Amino acid sequence: MRPGVPPIMPPFSVFGVPPMANIRTNPLKLNPLQCKTLVLFQELARHPETSTRLENGEVFLSALPQPHGDHFHVGARVVLTRDASGLSNPSVWAALERKGLMRASFPMAVTLTVEGLGYETGMTNAILHGSDH
Repeated sequence: MRPGVPPIMPPFSVFGVPPMANIRTNPLKLNPLQCKTLVLFQELARHPETSTRLENGEVFLSALPQPHGDHFHVGARVVLTRDASGLSNPSVWAALERKGLMRASFPMAVTLTVEGLGYETGMTNAILHGSDH
């Protein structure tokens, strides 16, 4: 460090977790339904109306969305109902919990772990669509 020059701070993601070097997409080999469900939980974790940040960096979700018609809203994003079937599937919740990405109280609440918040599924843009209304 040079005197008078502030240290360079590492970049942080929106969840306050430092990005990992060489992030691999889906390193735990989640199936497509598990990936879609995790993406939805991650997006819900970004909104204070659906989440509570815990002191240990995890995020508690208790306000899970109810689809209406063929879609539902998460913040300004729109999710097709067909991409959200994992929200009501106990096997998907159990798999995500077994892999350490969340702790669940099916079907009422989810606590996303720090690992779950930062997990890269590679499916975010395919599931979360910009809102047109």
